[in-house]
Parts: sequence; C-alpha cells; structure tokens
Amino acid sequence: MTRAFVVTGTDTGIGKTVFAAALTAALGASYWKPVQSGLEEGEDSDTVAQLADLAPERILPPAYRLHTPCSPHRAAEIDGIEIDPDRLAPPRTERGLVIEGAGGVLVPVTRTLLYADLFARWGLPTILVAGTALGTINHSLLSLEALRARSVAVLGIAFVGDANEDSEATICAIGQVRRLGRLPILDSLDPSRLAHAFAENFRLEDFTA
Repeated sequence: MTRAFVVTGTDTGIGKTVFAAALTAALGASYWKPVQSGLEEGEDSDTVAQLADLAPERILPPAYRLHTPCSPHRAAEIDGIEIDPDRLAPPRTERGLVIEGAGGVLVPVTRTLLYADLFARWGLPTILVAGTALGTINHSLLSLEALRARSVAVLGIAFVGDANEDSEATICAIGQVRRLGRLPILDSLDPSRLAHAFAENFRLEDFTA
C-alpha cells in the first residue's frame, strides 16, 4: 500500500480535521474516517473534501456512519449497530492515505477496543495534533504515553492555534517527540489559505522522506 498516515488528537475540537485536510491536500492523498458519528452535525469527510478541494473519489466512505454525536462505542449502541474491528482495516489506495481518528487517542471504538489499540494494529506512522491553549502540556504528554504504551509509531506532533513557544518546546522535550509545525488560526478557511498556511509552517519532506 502507498504511504499512509494516522491523524489523531489530544481531544475533540482542537483542529484535527483541518490539519488532516491540509495534509491530505499537500500529499495529494485520499482521506478516510473509519467511523463517523454525529451525522446531523455534518461529516468530517465533507469538511475535508471542501477544505482540501478533493475530487469525490479521494474521499473514501466510512466503514460506519452513526447518528449520535458521541463516542463511537456509544453511538453504535444507540443506533443498534455492532462495530466489527475487522471492517476497520485501512483500505488500499493508488495514492497516499490520511486516516483520521475521532476525538482523543483513548476514545472507545467498542467496549473493548480503543482508538490507540486500533492504531497499534495498523502499524502506521501516527501524527498527534495538539492545541496550544492552557492544558495542552498535560493532554499532549498523556496522549504520547498512551500511544507509546501500545508501541504506536509517533511520527511527530502538529500544533494548531496561536503560538505558545514554551508549551510547544516543553511538550517536545519532555515527550521526546518531533515538532512537525504549527497551523495558525486563520481568519477564514478555504483551500487556498489552508494550503498556504500548511506550506508556510510545515516541511513536506517530514511526511515524504
């Protein structure tokens, strides 16, 4: 399979989907969200398609689409669906693939399987997306520990938000993780502005070498 990456986060609502869109566009890759919950609030796949200006064939359909906006394990129970982990194997593509998790690394996929466990099964390089606001040091270091406890290969950490040089440096030093870059908060989001911000703040070779 061509190069694939997992994009996960320290929490919900920290900009993980926006970063995933920027990375997908920069790599000319396809995008896959294995489990999408909260359909009434819109799908992350639609957001990525818009922000990365992707053709429909580059958005791979989720294995599960769940209605309730909550953790996949509970959303599936509410919908009367049993999630089969075997259906969550990364699809093969002719181009690169960006796979986005849901929420943080220890969000339950089922009652017995966490996202971090799933990442360990896949054995793919994983990017941790973290905010820069108060609390990010604790959340980031805990997330890194959870991933490494399962032998997940962490490619690096990508920050999203206003610059916080001390917090970013502290996380990278204590967590012994590579700082990939920081995506700033943009006044408005569109494919051109997002692509420019990614190119200005990240090195493509960190994802292609």
